[in-house]
Amino acid sequence: MEFTPWTLFTDFGFISLLLIIGTLLRAKVKVAQFLFLPASLSAGLLGLLLGPNGYGIIPFSNHIGMYTGILTAIIFGSLPLGAQKTPIKGIMRRVSSMWAYAQSLTILQWGGGMLFALLVLKLAWADLPNGFGLVLAAGFVGGHGTAAAVGEAFSDHWEDAATLGMTSATMGIICGIVGGLLLIKRSTIKGETSFITNFDDLPNELRTGLIPKEERKSLGANTVSTMSIDPLAFHLSFIGIIAVCGYYVSQWGTALFPAISIPVFSTAFIIGLLLNKLLQFIKADNYVDKKVVDRISSGATDLLVAFGIASINLGVVIDYAVPLAFLLLFGLLYILVFVYYIAPRMFKEHWFEKAIFSWGWATGTVAMGMVFLRIVDPEGKSKTLDDYALAYVGVGIMDILIVSLAPVLVMTGQHWLFTIVSVLVGIGILLITRWQGWWENPTSQPSQQQGKSTM
Repeated sequence: MEFTPWTLFTDFGFISLLLIIGTLLRAKVKVAQFLFLPASLSAGLLGLLLGPNGYGIIPFSNHIGMYTGILTAIIFGSLPLGAQKTPIKGIMRRVSSMWAYAQSLTILQWGGGMLFALLVLKLAWADLPNGFGLVLAAGFVGGHGTAAAVGEAFSDHWEDAATLGMTSATMGIICGIVGGLLLIKRSTIKGETSFITNFDDLPNELRTGLIPKEERKSLGANTVSTMSIDPLAFHLSFIGIIAVCGYYVSQWGTALFPAISIPVFSTAFIIGLLLNKLLQFIKADNYVDKKVVDRISSGATDLLVAFGIASINLGVVIDYAVPLAFLLLFGLLYILVFVYYIAPRMFKEHWFEKAIFSWGWATGTVAMGMVFLRIVDPEGKSKTLDDYALAYVGVGIMDILIVSLAPVLVMTGQHWLFTIVSVLVGIGILLITRWQGWWENPTSQPSQQQGKSTM
């Protein structure tokens, strides 16, 4: 199919229709409410079922898989934009345990997935690509955005990586939702939660996804006058500059080093950092509203999830089905070890609230972790989000570094180097925190149950 601007227009129109249908399903269908299905996930599954890879009812073009690379550049490029200056030393003193927990969980999921694939899966499936283990963390702790980024990095060397990453991310969300709800039910019964005793009595907006009029909040502030430029167009312009500059820098870098494919999202992130520093230097950063930037990034993420799932090549999934299933099962068991063994010993207070939040983001998205946290800590008393937001300053830098370097190292034959270093660093973080006395025996249940409510 010849690609024209109208091709993009129609693809966007069809995915928009599916997003609205996904929103309606969440608002009206009990099963979707029980599973807390995001509209983007429903839209993607419908697109996969009804699109060219399914029954062929919706005439998506054969370019929808390419949109994920563009959206990834937009998402990663917008991350630094509008970020405030934060003293690293102050952050580490306050949220050291959260940083150590999140950082080790992340690094060991990347390294552990590679180690499991290289030592176990390749014994039975010798022809598996050396980078197969990256599929676990790219989809689980990374989510659809990182899966798209890793797929884009491998595009010239291993075409199946994009489909497998999207499948991993999709299965991660589904398993994360079902597993998270089961873990919450179990822990409320066992008295491990700090603030609730009845899982079934949840606010209606959490189930339906529709916010009552009296609880709605503004999307952001107007930092420029509409007589000059619309505030949304103003913020989109900055993000567009970042993404396009990231693309050209990536092309330039690839031209200089033909053996290495430099991902656009990596260069876009660097450009975003530089632009944000420039805005701070000229005292213009207060005209960039972080809430507006986050909404644009979040909207791009919804589109990425929907397009990414709809573009999954089912034939590739079938070819890798058995080793992929073993890899994802290993990933779920690994996260459970962190939830029920590491978290109770590393967090002095409200360990389950922090652990169930980590289950959500480690199997797919931070948003899903926030849903689980809202269920068990409706008033935010555990300060989990505050600590994670600060800890992510360090974790996010390492995430970008791993996502940027891991495919390059694998493609250049350094897969064992990446695996060994990441595993050793992850274990090292846990050992250092243990030696520093951050670990302790799980807190007694009576102290954990103070201040509970039935919501």
